[in-house]
Amino acid sequence: MHDHKSLPDMLKTIDQEIMASFAYTGIHHLHRQVHAALSQVQRHQFIPKHLQKLAYENRALPILHQQSISQPFIVAIMTELLKLQHSDRVLEIGTGSGYQAAVLSHLVSEVYSIEINEELANEAKQRLALMAYNNVHIACRDGHEGWPEMAPFDHIILTAAAETIPRQLINQLKINGHIVAPLGTYNQWLVILNKLPEGQLAYKKILPVQFLPFI
Repeated sequence: MHDHKSLPDMLKTIDQEIMASFAYTGIHHLHRQVHAALSQVQRHQFIPKHLQKLAYENRALPILHQQSISQPFIVAIMTELLKLQHSDRVLEIGTGSGYQAAVLSHLVSEVYSIEINEELANEAKQRLALMAYNNVHIACRDGHEGWPEMAPFDHIILTAAAETIPRQLINQLKINGHIVAPLGTYNQWLVILNKLPEGQLAYKKILPVQFLPFI
């Protein structure tokens, strides 16, 4: 058992990666609250049993239906980029295992998460309910449509790569809100978009990334 990485090992690796990628991101270190949120979520509980020994490695891992749970460093940087406040309501597109939603739930008042695959949505819903993440709401629907009944959102996060940000999502974002998303098909970049008062988006490339496509 001794060679298995633990949660503190994972956090240390994330800190090293944050420092190493500073030239790209402009981020020296994670905010204390983001660090605390990452330390409060047991990543192994979001991973299939046979892969749990790899849970605290800094890498993406497969889950059901050809989907994956993101690399911890990427979860950390995407969470950091949102600049979250406690009162925020966040929309996540692509629940997957529910890990990113669990991290967000420690930082904001409400997380609304959409998953197109019914089995993944139901599993994540059960998993998060068992772990008493009561401020995470999961719906099985098409992420391109967003969640208009619950809009507007302070921020939006996409966990799958889109070629462009769907107009409905931009419409559901508050002015001055952020969208953090991987954009592109083969050459993907993690980008942050900021909704300006006139309604258009200012966007900034952060890091080259590799995500599964937005379906």
